Amino acid sequence: MAQFLMAQKNEVQTAADSVKGDTTAKRMVSDFQDKAPSITTAKQLMSNYSANQVVLKAYNLSSLSGQQAVEKALLTQDPTSSSSLAQTSRNASWLAFADAFASMGAGHGTASATPFTSDMMASTVSAYEQRQYETSDAQQKNGVGDALYFTRRMQSGKIKTVDDLMADPTLLRVAEVVSGYDPDQFGALDFDQQKRIISNKVDMKTFSQPENVQRYAERYLTQLQIHPSYNSDDKPASMIDLFGGDDGGDGILALFGGSGDGGTSSSGLF
Repeated sequence: MAQFLMAQKNEVQTAADSVKGDTTAKRMVSDFQDKAPSITTAKQLMSNYSANQVVLKAYNLSSLSGQQAVEKALLTQDPTSSSSLAQTSRNASWLAFADAFASMGAGHGTASATPFTSDMMASTVSAYEQRQYETSDAQQKNGVGDALYFTRRMQSGKIKTVDDLMADPTLLRVAEVVSGYDPDQFGALDFDQQKRIISNKVDMKTFSQPENVQRYAERYLTQLQIHPSYNSDDKPASMIDLFGGDDGGDGILALFGGSGDGGTSSSGLF
């Protein structure tokens, strides 16, 4: 908790200083700053590894580096169109990314001028440095990085619905842990089941107050101290534990109207 509160005081500068000591990240930022001003097409952005990685990480979308078809659609479709992937997906992170490059999308992948203005480049680098810092081993091993990201994103006011929260894996992870669930086991559920649980457990209206967001992030760190296994990447998911291992009223099964005694079974979930 002390590390989290200390990092919050000036995360932007701390993250920038951290990247200066990271040779790879420093080179990526330098390459981005050198190439970005001349990028006007989706193809140029996607084919430039450093620039693309910096941009994707800045939007917490590094996973799209392995989903080029999705990234291409977001960059070559008008995000204001009701038929665009950004709109139909209802994914807040994808929509924010597509909106940032709307000039490319409106031109089917080609902008009349680079979207990388000096302001956009500065904000992209800052966001990249913060995510690089938050996802570093030092910040991930105790959950501080996720708590920092959660606070920053939720206090931005851009995450308004359960769907918005669930579209971001980091935000969803924090909500899972605060709600008392092991993320590995929770991930074994399908989307509709996950949404039903999160909708019952998380009141999105409370996040309109910055102090509530802060307290929620602190609860996340407290839960990880109580349940350190929740922050373990090598802990296998157990469907038995998820549905039948907890016969108390707070178990996942209880949310679906089941119980650990009597004739009720997990088959009732489906």
